[in-house]
Amino acid sequence: MGYKLKPNKAVAKRFKVTAKGKLKRHHTLTSHLRSSRSAKKKRELRRPEITFEGIARNMRVLMGVSKSPGRLKHRAEKRAAKAAAAAAAAGSQK
Repeated sequence: MGYKLKPNKAVAKRFKVTAKGKLKRHHTLTSHLRSSRSAKKKRELRRPEITFEGIARNMRVLMGVSKSPGRLKHRAEKRAAKAAAAAAAAGSQK
């Protein structure tokens, strides 16, 4: 019997995977003592950040998302288009 993949749930809760497989994360320094920060800094901290790819690669492995979903979707669409073209070609020969 094979090994069942157990993704690291702590990592999965901290990162979200985008359609192209990149990882979004939240900023630090946002929970308390915000009065000392400028309004500009607080606005910047509100927005999510894309994780650096070198670190994101490791996090994807921990999450069990080793392949980019965007790439997989693209391949599936290509396969479907190829099958439709082959069916159309077979239909026109009859």
